[in-house]
Amino acid sequence: MKLSVKENRTEAIAAACAALDGGEVVGIPTETVYGLAADATNEQAVQRIFSVKRRPSFNPLICHCSDIEMAERLAHFEPVSRALAEACWPGPLTLVLPMRADAGLPSITTAGLETVAIRLPSGFSCDLIKAFGKPLAAPSANISGKVSATSADHVVADLGAAVGLVLDDGPTPIGVESTILKIDGGEVRLLRSGGLTVERIAATTGIEVLTKIQSGKIVAPGMMESHYAPNAVVRLNAVDAKVGEVVLTFGATPHRYELAVAILSLSASGNLEEAARNLYAMLKGADEIAPNGIAVAPIPEIGMGVAINDRLRRAAAPRP
Repeated sequence: MKLSVKENRTEAIAAACAALDGGEVVGIPTETVYGLAADATNEQAVQRIFSVKRRPSFNPLICHCSDIEMAERLAHFEPVSRALAEACWPGPLTLVLPMRADAGLPSITTAGLETVAIRLPSGFSCDLIKAFGKPLAAPSANISGKVSATSADHVVADLGAAVGLVLDDGPTPIGVESTILKIDGGEVRLLRSGGLTVERIAATTGIEVLTKIQSGKIVAPGMMESHYAPNAVVRLNAVDAKVGEVVLTFGATPHRYELAVAILSLSASGNLEEAARNLYAMLKGADEIAPNGIAVAPIPEIGMGVAINDRLRRAAAPRP
């Protein structure tokens, strides 16, 4: 069932709280992407997230909180992480922090790690968490490894009857997942690029962000090599098109795409924020048109372009 947040916010929150309290999973809108939410403190409910998404158990979940006080009941903050939280929450920033011994989170939520990933979302989802009174574990509402959902219809199409309630608040305004940081010994390390730019983070902390994302053990969502992938093969930095490909363009491109079966523009004006908002919906749309492949024009590696290129590289990576 889909419920419109805009038509009846009170009914949507009440229905979601009832489902969450009963250990169900709920599709919820956030400012980044749609999330598949469950009570982060309920082991069986969190297990249902993993089952519905077909998500590997070694991949930890982000706990979404309504305020810093709720976050402090889960994790220890030091000065840098607190400064970031106060400056950037609510918003598209996730902090990986040392977990409190009395956090009350089952090990499945954190994949058995001694750290916990925490975010304070803005808008409706924040109001929902406040009404529910407990943190929500809420990864993207899609099959694990596939393209994330930026509309309620995407959630329904991908997960179907496995999710009994999906709250519809229209397209998500940012369109890519949150930025994930880990603060370690005064260093600010990027674990996943996202909706908060490295430039904003550095300006807030006065500390250079270590942007080399290390491979190896998964300590935060979005670190798997192959991720955010449509069914079609993705080809990056394309300056031409092969027969049967859909091309995703950016800006006023001079490249040659005569052989494309369709051309979709991420942003005709070359606006990176607009391109991020459109990215997942256009990957899904291209997938429906072009089983022969998706070619993506070059995207500048600056600002939101860092997150866009990260998603595209993982979408183009060899499939497991």
